[in-house]
Amino acid sequence: MKNIIKTNTHIFFALCFLLLSGCGGNVPKLGKLAPADIIVAFGDSLTFGTGATEAESYPIVLGQLIARQVVRAGVPGEVTAGGIARLQEVIDEHKPKLMIVCLGGNDMLRKVDESQTKTNLRTIIKTIKSQGISVVLMGVPKPALVTSAPPFYEDIAKEFAIPYEGKIVTDVLYQRDQKSDAIHPNAKGYRRMAEALAALLKKAGAV
Repeated sequence: MKNIIKTNTHIFFALCFLLLSGCGGNVPKLGKLAPADIIVAFGDSLTFGTGATEAESYPIVLGQLIARQVVRAGVPGEVTAGGIARLQEVIDEHKPKLMIVCLGGNDMLRKVDESQTKTNLRTIIKTIKSQGISVVLMGVPKPALVTSAPPFYEDIAKEFAIPYEGKIVTDVLYQRDQKSDAIHPNAKGYRRMAEALAALLKKAGAV
């Protein structure tokens, strides 16, 4: 009986691990980035690096991890509608080969209708892809005591067949030693975000 319980416990934790690691699903492939290719991290305060120094923000750390230039194009407080408004200017200025989109948290904080947030994110991704630029999407959690990234992030990633990282921000914000306040990581948390994205880009074949 003890052996059966022990075996079932092992199975339970193995299943939990699979769920947390995305069930081992395949990551959509991206084109290989040349050393001189530019990546733009496009988003709000999580991309800007609020709660840490510029050098500790996830885009700067990510650039060091993958030996590529990663532009920190984050605007604190930005909603998805604001992202649409400045997107083309950012593309024209930096001419990236890849963009990492991390938006939606401020929409949720301001109680923007979820359907509008989804529409705006789709518009952002369509605009990027229409110009031959690869896209990676990051999901952010709903403001709540027990939370996770809303399912619409993953739905959008599947719709456009793009790589998606939907767990790391939530996981960081559950760790007291990895956040500077209730909704922002600290330097340690941003490094974990950068490490997760570096791993995703490697799985996708971009680096």
